[in-house]
Amino acid sequence: MRIKVFIGLLLAAFVTGLFFVAAPVQAAEPIKIGAILPLADATGKDGSRSMELAVKEINAKGGLLGRKVELIVMDDEMKAEKGAAALDKLVTVDNVDILVGGMASGVTMALIPGMKKYEKVTVWCGGASGRIEEAMEGKDWFFHLHSWDYQQGAIYEIGWAEMMQKYPQIKRKKVFMAYEEGPFGSGSYKAGVPLAAANGYEIQGEAFKSAAMGGGDYRSVLRHAKEYKPDMFIWGGYDKDALPMLEQAKEIGFAPPVYIGAPPAWPVDFAKSPLNEGVVFYSMWNEAIKNVSKKSKAYSDAFNKEYKDAPTTYFGPLAYTNIMIVAEAIERAGTLNKDALIKALEATSYDSPMGDRFVFGKSKIINHQAFASPKFMQWQKSKVVVLWPAAVATGKLMYPFPAWDKRGTKHAAKAAPAKDAKKK
Repeated sequence: MRIKVFIGLLLAAFVTGLFFVAAPVQAAEPIKIGAILPLADATGKDGSRSMELAVKEINAKGGLLGRKVELIVMDDEMKAEKGAAALDKLVTVDNVDILVGGMASGVTMALIPGMKKYEKVTVWCGGASGRIEEAMEGKDWFFHLHSWDYQQGAIYEIGWAEMMQKYPQIKRKKVFMAYEEGPFGSGSYKAGVPLAAANGYEIQGEAFKSAAMGGGDYRSVLRHAKEYKPDMFIWGGYDKDALPMLEQAKEIGFAPPVYIGAPPAWPVDFAKSPLNEGVVFYSMWNEAIKNVSKKSKAYSDAFNKEYKDAPTTYFGPLAYTNIMIVAEAIERAGTLNKDALIKALEATSYDSPMGDRFVFGKSKIINHQAFASPKFMQWQKSKVVVLWPAAVATGKLMYPFPAWDKRGTKHAAKAAPAKDAKKK
């Protein structure tokens, strides 16, 4: 009897021992990535879906460092206080290993005190205001994946110089800029003033309260723009401003020769509106150029397959890039050690689905800046046509912007003829 009891206890101890040996392998903690995005906005929707797609692909290949990757997405609702609270939760409650995401500059500004407090390695794909760059000077744990406002302005100047060479009928003596009153809009206008002086044209600007921030009445700004009689009108705001801005421009009969929008995203139903005809816009990527590279097409096809939908903003492939850059750096580092991870991120050379290679370098102030170059696009017959750069162009500029009372008639604007390079 005693022998049976002894053997039973021995077997129990053996099995228990096996359990405790195996348990640590089975219960390896996941690598946690914390993302902050405005989920009700088109950018946040595309961004969160694309991040989830990237994590799914990574985990399907075995994860990172033999561990599963867990993505925790927090909604900032495009509100500063919500973003700050989300950051605190991700770091102190969820114990994330790295921070990603971001969109609105105003929200990002509110996150900076928390970022500096916790000093987590952060790879940020949003926030274009130069004020963010100034605030992050000397912070080597901060990596930025979006062009700053002044960088975008400089690229736009190159683009318009080449466009005016191709389409000599374009005039650019007077430009009016309507901009949302937050850091993104005001920073863009501030960056544009010296560029206008350097390139020989006048610029006048006026702020408006974005519909995304509780505004939505642009009549006063639009009337002032109409009185100014600009060759080009540009507005910088958010997707919620796009349709009401056009509706109110039509209401007061404002149809400048070139009408440009510069939001980070367009409303999902914007393509269905007849008001979109002839609107020029700046973007880093669009489905219209998904064939620019194999990686771009692969991302777009995978997104469509996963969600039975297409990404509507460049924040889709940018957010995907955000996760993949982090993943490659973790693999290079072989650890989550902060110093090793920073060094690994500095060695980034990622061929993005946006059609650009992301390599970190020093911008005006921060040490770790990489971005995709903006392109010029235009809505024509409810589809997007890429105008510039020439290497990815899919059509010609419609010029001038169609007058409201001539749309749908034989007098409506048509694609402008390009300058014959062979003629002197």
